[in-house]
This record gives sequence, structure tokens and C-alpha cells, in this order.
Amino acid sequence: MHGTFFDIGLGAGLAAACGLRPFLPLLLAGALASGGDLEVSFARSPFRFLQSHWWLLAVAVVLALAYALQLGLRLAPTSDSRAVGARGLAGSPLAAALTGLGMGAGAVVFAGTLDAHHDVWWPALIGGILLAGLAQIVAEPLIAGARARLADRAAREALTIYLDIAALLAAALVALLHPLGYVLIALLAWFASRRRARSAEKYAGLRVLRR
Repeated sequence: MHGTFFDIGLGAGLAAACGLRPFLPLLLAGALASGGDLEVSFARSPFRFLQSHWWLLAVAVVLALAYALQLGLRLAPTSDSRAVGARGLAGSPLAAALTGLGMGAGAVVFAGTLDAHHDVWWPALIGGILLAGLAQIVAEPLIAGARARLADRAAREALTIYLDIAALLAAALVALLHPLGYVLIALLAWFASRRRARSAEKYAGLRVLRR
């Protein structure tokens, strides 16, 4: 699959997957690029590092560290937008770090994909941040809400594994069929719009009750 349409679909889809959780999509994309599979490549500088062995090892180490911090220090892996007004992200340093990592990963993987296929890559840095942020807008409240409802700690922590699997599956499908990146973005945008509409309805209802 060649052409700018397919390149953008691949890069945008990988960026969105990184927004869900950055680690496994980065490892999958780097491994595929290293083997030259499914036309995933980061062969051109300055993004060649995305398929290098030291980079993949570093991503794996940070993934293990993130789980260690979550389980050992009981840090929430995602922020809860409902609590931003009260505590912001200060109450969850791990969530803040993972949010930044997801956006950064989305930016470089999108830009690296376009650069490898000789497309103009610098707009993808901004696009990757926005798409990763869109995925976080959808995923983070769902995970935070589920964690709040679950009494069993093991079940709460397992949610992060499910999110990692979802991110890996999204990245794999996009790598296998690049136009699925557009489908993924459309689904995320739809979920985000539905969430915003429900929030607006809830706020309107509260205003009526206060009168």
C-alpha cells in the first residue's frame, strides 16, 4: 500500500494507538520497521531511532517501570478529568507522565511514518499530539471511572493490561490495513462527541435542579 493517503492512515492510526497507551504500539511499530514488514518504516533520519534496538529496549524498560510504579506505589495510571478542578494532575504523577509520553510518542511515530515515505513530516508532529490527545480524552475517563467502581484492587490494576491490549490491537490492525487509521480516528471522535454531549446534558440537568 503506497501513497500519501495510506501513509497518513498508518501514521495517524499509530499516533491514536499511542494515545491509548504508548508502549506496545511503539514496540510493534519499531519491530515491524526493523524487519521491513507491512511497509512500516522509520528508515530516514531523524526518526531512524524508532526502529533501533536500544530504543525498543528503552521502551520495554519504561513499560516495566510504569507497571512497577502503578503496583508498588499504587499510583493511578490515568487521570480523571472529573477531578481536574479539585486536584489537577498533581494527584497522579504517573498519569501526568503517561499522558505526556503518549502525546510525544504519537507525534514522533506519525512524523516518522511520513518522513520514511518521503512526505512532508513536520505537520504530523502537531497532528500526532492532537490525535493522541483525542484517544486520551476517550480512554482516560473510562478507565478512571471503572477503577473507581471496582472494589477489588487486582481487578482495578488489570484494567491497565486491557488498555495495553486495546492499544496493541489498534496498532496491529492499522499496520495490517493502513486506511483503518481513519476508521479508528472517526470512532474516537464519535465517542468523544458523545461524551461531551452527555456531559452537557448532565450539566443542563443540574442547572435545572438548582433553580
